[in-house]
Amino acid sequence: MARPRPPRRPHAAPRSGSRPPQGLPDRETLLAFIRESGEADRSDIARAFGLRGSDRIALRDMLRDLQDSGELGRRGRKGVALPGDLPPVGVVEVVERDADGELMVRLVKGEDTPLVRLAPDRSEAASGAPGLGDRLLVRFEGLESGETEARLIKRLGAAVHRVLGVVRKSARQVRVEPVDRRSRDQVLIEGLAPPDLRDGDLVVARLVPGGRRFGLHRGEILERVGREDDPRAASLIAIHAHGIPTGFPEAAETEAEAAQEADLKGREDLRDLPLVTIDPPDARDHDDAVFAEPDGDASNPGGWIVWVAIADVAAYVRPGSALDRTAREKGNSVYFPDRVEPMLPERLSAGLCSLRAGENRACLAVRMVFDASGRKTGHRFVRGLMRSAAKLSYEQAQAAIEGRTDEVTGPLLDRVLKPLYAAYAVMLDARRRRSPLAIESPERRILMDSEGRIASIRTRTVLPAHQLIEEMMIQANVCAAQTLEARKTPLIYRVHDTPSLEKVHALADFLGTLGLPWSKGEAPRTERFNRLLEETRESPSAAIINEVVLRSQMQAIYDTDNIGHFGLNLDRYAHFTSPIRRYADLIVHRGLIRALGLGDDGLTDRDIAQLKGTAEMITAAERRAMAAERDAIDRYVAAFLADRVGATFTGRISGVTRFGLFIRLDETGADGLIPISRLGGEFFVHDETAHALVGERSGAHWPLGLPVEVRLVEATPVTGGLLFDMLSDPVKGAPPPPRGRGPKRPGAVDARRRGGPPPGVRKGKRR
Repeated sequence: MARPRPPRRPHAAPRSGSRPPQGLPDRETLLAFIRESGEADRSDIARAFGLRGSDRIALRDMLRDLQDSGELGRRGRKGVALPGDLPPVGVVEVVERDADGELMVRLVKGEDTPLVRLAPDRSEAASGAPGLGDRLLVRFEGLESGETEARLIKRLGAAVHRVLGVVRKSARQVRVEPVDRRSRDQVLIEGLAPPDLRDGDLVVARLVPGGRRFGLHRGEILERVGREDDPRAASLIAIHAHGIPTGFPEAAETEAEAAQEADLKGREDLRDLPLVTIDPPDARDHDDAVFAEPDGDASNPGGWIVWVAIADVAAYVRPGSALDRTAREKGNSVYFPDRVEPMLPERLSAGLCSLRAGENRACLAVRMVFDASGRKTGHRFVRGLMRSAAKLSYEQAQAAIEGRTDEVTGPLLDRVLKPLYAAYAVMLDARRRRSPLAIESPERRILMDSEGRIASIRTRTVLPAHQLIEEMMIQANVCAAQTLEARKTPLIYRVHDTPSLEKVHALADFLGTLGLPWSKGEAPRTERFNRLLEETRESPSAAIINEVVLRSQMQAIYDTDNIGHFGLNLDRYAHFTSPIRRYADLIVHRGLIRALGLGDDGLTDRDIAQLKGTAEMITAAERRAMAAERDAIDRYVAAFLADRVGATFTGRISGVTRFGLFIRLDETGADGLIPISRLGGEFFVHDETAHALVGERSGAHWPLGLPVEVRLVEATPVTGGLLFDMLSDPVKGAPPPPRGRGPKRPGAVDARRRGGPPPGVRKGKRR
């Protein structure tokens, strides 16, 4: 990881003894002023140099030039600083976990600043750490190694003042126990609690300002949201804990209820095309349908025509309407094992915008032409009226292709399903040549019973039917981006950045410990990652290599600036295929309607003016939804395992940190912690390069990806926490060299003379 500049002193104007001369400064003087200030905005600079009128305009142009040349970085809307500079104290966001499971933060107002490791609180276990998406106030501290570490001062946002928790009543007091396993601070309810408040109620409590300096936080109960013993409590907790918007304003519901079925006016009649929807068996909405047939054009022998029809949500959700405002705020639908919090009211999401079999539905469709090698040779968009021929599940479609038809798929086999799979076969050839990332990331599928309890947890099996739909949707999304670019219509791209040099270097260092070559100077390419994964697929290290490659990737986001999609290995990509559940897709639909003259309900000038802000909002909403869905699943899994405390499980080490090991179970995919205190009575050194904990005395190794057997010690459904004991033996190895306290020995490194660990190695905690 690149080393950020050490933190500067707190922001302030230069001291009077070094006051700058009055008048428009030259570039060197301006940079020196900003370097001394640490951070400044245009008003600060103009005031310091006494600038007025045209000089202020010239200053603005000078600052813009310095930013364009990379000599200055932006801080928020108006601030500037030297690129990569960190203040002594700043607001950060937790943006990712590194390969060892430790949290990385980035300055909220500094896009050019590097990722910085968040130092764990040594007085707490792993449950004390913040989570992804949290905003924190931190102090940046330079280490002797030259790196910078962020130390938590306090968490920011509503969560600091509101606590979601479970009521614990006693004869003398009422307390609220937080459901967030990262917090151990209970809240003592002051004054009279609601008379019907019961032990085990899920409540939202507000911290009372000006409480006592010592002892429990004081608070008051704002609302009750459910019961701890409700089988569906996990999703309720996730919704409230992450601030997921719920329900719809009356105006939005009224607009949805007033919506009418579409007719053929202004639309192409596609009802004769036997389009089918293929979705999970428990899908709550159906916004895409597909059909394929051989291309009858003699100039394209062996070619295929593929139709992808998408629900025309733009026909019902007009710009500036109550439905539009609500959908933009929500950003996306949020899916839990037992419920969905939809982006649109049910009248639309499960009704008029859902492509139900046998019912007329408005759609925006793309007709794509592929040659015999799978190369797309052309496409066109139409606004149409369609009627789905059937609703199929992935398993149903795959079974039919394998010879196991039923009453629905039997009549469709030759006319619909076989052509779809034949078209996919040529598209697959092109996909293989494109070589998108082939990282394996198993997905858990939670099956619920009629009472809302977990019946089983399985790893989702990926079928060719899944891959068929995925590839056809990808190609439709590419067509949308290409069309809007060609028509010079602004759009929101789905972008995925190339892995950073820091991550690539860390990957190369790790692979070096396994004897696998990787040139640090080689530009990251998807085919290079895929070759590594393929060459090691049958090796004992396959799981850990897959995990480290996955963690070396950046997160995809929405943006109005196109940098391509690294994971899919595409130059341009936009989300078009799910407007029922993603606002980004609705914006792309409106862009196509405007660009192609398909109606008066396309992208407006106001939409375009706020496109950048919209991209940021829906990216944040996506992160919020992912965190809520993940937390709910963790709680459901903990509830599922609660009656199996004491049982043994097989799994793998999925995270290695200074405070312990994270274990992922093979059976359920559940993640839990083994604190370092339960690994043995010796000091452990955290070897960052090898992603392992190493016993200082025995040399025992606990590396990332190691298959292990563990015993479940504790399962806490309300927090989703799992605690394990290790039953397996570590990998044997030589202990690290002794770290003497005497004078520096010949050849010893400075870190050892200081009594610290060797470079790249940090010492764990012994309890």
